[in-house]
Amino acid sequence: MKKELLSSIENIEIYPIISLLIFVTFFIGMFIWVINVDKKYVDHMKEMPFNDEPQNIDGYEKV
Repeated sequence: MKKELLSSIENIEIYPIISLLIFVTFFIGMFIWVINVDKKYVDHMKEMPFNDEPQNIDGYEKV
């Protein structure tokens, strides 16, 4: 039943292509962000779970 329903929809073959393009674009964007992220920001985020007091150092707010 599901196969007949999906095959009756016109231009349904474009949806898997669009989904793949969104998936690939997202992960390429995340890869570029990871390569270009500021190392101070990474160190700050890495230390956040161990800090109990809120502070503001180098423009990054610690909450």
